[in-house]
Amino acid sequence: MPSPKKSPANALSAAISCLSDYDPEALSITQAHAIIRRFIGNGLTPISAVEKIAIRSALDRVLGSDITSPINVPAYDNSAMDGYALRGIDLQAKGDTVLQVVGTAHAGHAYLEKVEANQAIRIMTGALLPDGADTVIPQELVQTITGEHITITAASVIAGANRRLAGEDLQAGATALHQGRILRPADLGLLASLGIAEVPVQRRLRVAFFSTGDELRAVGDMLDPGCVYDSNRYTLHGMLTRLGCEVIDMGVIKDDPIALKKAFLDAADQADAIITSGGVSVGDADHTKHMMAQLGEVAFWKIAMRPGRPFAFGSINSSTQQAIPFFGLPGNPVAVMVSFYFFVRDALLQMMGAQVSPLPLMRAPLANAIRKRPGRTEYQRGLLSPTEDGTWSVRPTSAQGSGILRSMTEANCIIVLSHDQADAATGDQVDVILFDGLT
Repeated sequence: MPSPKKSPANALSAAISCLSDYDPEALSITQAHAIIRRFIGNGLTPISAVEKIAIRSALDRVLGSDITSPINVPAYDNSAMDGYALRGIDLQAKGDTVLQVVGTAHAGHAYLEKVEANQAIRIMTGALLPDGADTVIPQELVQTITGEHITITAASVIAGANRRLAGEDLQAGATALHQGRILRPADLGLLASLGIAEVPVQRRLRVAFFSTGDELRAVGDMLDPGCVYDSNRYTLHGMLTRLGCEVIDMGVIKDDPIALKKAFLDAADQADAIITSGGVSVGDADHTKHMMAQLGEVAFWKIAMRPGRPFAFGSINSSTQQAIPFFGLPGNPVAVMVSFYFFVRDALLQMMGAQVSPLPLMRAPLANAIRKRPGRTEYQRGLLSPTEDGTWSVRPTSAQGSGILRSMTEANCIIVLSHDQADAATGDQVDVILFDGLT
């Protein structure tokens, strides 16, 4: 069953009421973010169900509880490089230090005797530092090696150098990873280094999605005159999968109130969140608004952004009266992606119980000018590339229409032009979000 709890009555209205200048016909990006964040935070409960899985299966999953290190990492003092282990107290401040080499230590094959005064052992990277030794001199810094003796010149190495201390990376009992972290490859390696074979993760967020429109046809069907293939469901499937969700593809729903109502109720009974594409523009909104008033609480917005102006947000009641968040995206393919990345993504991560961080921005100079009028945020598809002098610059892809999905496949980033910004000239610094950050 879905995890979200029953939303307090008029929860969306309560979230909206906190904005003194709320205007659904001209909502800014910042205002829309604030309403969604407040609604999700106050009206819903993040997923609480936790399961244990093998660390090989845990990539991109949300950590269900803190991980406490059961051991010191490293577990013992060891050598940071190949060389000779010795007692720092034996190093001469002036003149040469001559030491007798009495043994060898390899990683996994320790030298078990104590290093006494004026002794040293040959040691390899990662090998246990034997009792008595506290310093390692790299092999290349040893002045001479003669038989069983080495000679070290003054100031070649300082006492305590080139050793890794037990617990230097992580001490036993310390928190290694915090709940809510989205597990990355390095995290899996860290878990393995602690001897942890299974990890608690939040269950996957279940997201139901469907497209609306009489003109849409499934891939493989014949195209009638005036019809198009439905690409949005495949794009949404990819974005939701990369986000770590369990996807429920409900297909294409015709522009019929009865069919739409059934689709929403079926989705609400299966999922933690619902996403649709199409059916939220001015021409479609009248019967949709009437139906939504029966099913839950939904606001229809015109957001001051390009692409992706029409947007619907709120909740649909399931058969158990649980509030299931609903995101109604535009129908144009690029607008679907932009709306998902800049509104839906953070909300779903918040529902997952994940640590939500802003998408990473970088600054880059424009390779060519962009025309823009103040009063809306624009997300232009861009290509970030190196210049001849080794720096980077960004330029928009050739076509920026919200229905031209090819512009997204050609781009490797999104150029973000802020609400108040006007035209940007060649060489102006602009904000850029790399696609590789959208995971």
